[in-house]
Amino acid sequence: MNLYKQKYALVIVTTCWWIFWAAVQVLVMVQYGIPLRESLIDSVATGAVLAFAGFDITVMVKYYRPSAKNAFYVVVASVVLAALGCALLNWILKQLSSDADYLTTLKSTMLIRFVFIWLMTLILGIQGKVWWFIKEQSQGEQRVKETKRLMREAELSNLRQQLQPHFLFNSLNSISALTIAQPEQARKMIEQLSDFLRGTVRKDGNQLVSLREELHHLQLYLDIEKVRFGHRLITKISADESLLDMKLPSLLLQPVLENAIKFGLYDTIGEVVISLDAKTDQNDLLIEIKNPFDPETAAPKSGTGFGLSSVQRRLALIFYRNDLLSTIQKENIFITLIKVPQR
Repeated sequence: MNLYKQKYALVIVTTCWWIFWAAVQVLVMVQYGIPLRESLIDSVATGAVLAFAGFDITVMVKYYRPSAKNAFYVVVASVVLAALGCALLNWILKQLSSDADYLTTLKSTMLIRFVFIWLMTLILGIQGKVWWFIKEQSQGEQRVKETKRLMREAELSNLRQQLQPHFLFNSLNSISALTIAQPEQARKMIEQLSDFLRGTVRKDGNQLVSLREELHHLQLYLDIEKVRFGHRLITKISADESLLDMKLPSLLLQPVLENAIKFGLYDTIGEVVISLDAKTDQNDLLIEIKNPFDPETAAPKSGTGFGLSSVQRRLALIFYRNDLLSTIQKENIFITLIKVPQR
C-alpha cells in the first residue's frame, strides 16, 4: 500500500513540476519578445516531448536495470531520446508557427533545448531506476516475510499434528484396557475424548484464546486422565477472575500437564497433587505448574521427546522470544513457568 501511495505522490509531484516549468518557459519567452501564441505552443510541445522521452526511459529502466558498471547505458539512452525529441519538437513547431522571428529563435536555441531535454530525461531515468529498485526490494522483502510466515505456520501445524497422536494413543490404550473390566468408564472416557478432540480440531495452533477457554479445554483433558488414573490424580487449578480474559496460544497447557502427569504419576503408586496457578507478571500472564517427581527415577523416558520442547518452540514461533518457558527443581518438586506476553 505504501508503494502505491508513493507512486501517486510521484505522479502528482511530476505533474506539478511540468506545469511549473511550462509556466516559467512561457514567461521567459514572452519577456524576450516571443508572441504569446508561439510561447504557449512551444511550452506545450516541449512538455509533450519531455513526457514522451521520460516515459520511454522509465519503461526502459523498468525492464532493464543495468548495474552500476553499465550505468552509462542510461546516459546513452537519454542522449538518443533527447536527440529524437529535439528533432520531433523542431518539426512540430515549424508546422505550427510561421512567425519568422520565432523560427529564427527556435533555430538558435536548439542546442540549449537539447541539453535541457537530455538532462531532464536523464534525471527521469535515474529516478525511474531508483523507483523500480526500491519497489523490487520491497517486493523481495514481502516475499521473504511471506515465506517465513508460511514456514512458521507449517511448523506450528506440524507441532499440533504431533500432539494429537501423542495424546490419542495413550487415551485409546486406556479405553482398550477399560472396555472389559469397566465398560461404563470406557464409554465415559470415549465421550470425554470426543469432546476434547472436537474442541481441538476447531482451534488453530497460532490462535490466541482466553485463559477461560483454555482452562475449560484443559479440564476436558484432565477428566480423561482422571478416568485413567482414578483417585491417584488430584489437580488444583487457581486463576483469579480478573485473569480469565487474558490471552494465550490455544492448547498450550495440555502438553505441560501431560508432562507433569507423566513424571508425577508413572513412577508412584500413591496420590499425586498437580497444581496450576495463574497470575500476572508485569502485565503478562504467568502460569506456574507444579508436580512431584522422584529424582532417582525421573530420567528421560524413551519416546518422542515432545513435551515441554514443543511448548517452548510454539512460544518462540508466536512471540519471537526464547525466554518464555523455564523450569525449576526444588527437592522433589518440579516447577514449570510459562510467561505469555499480552499483545
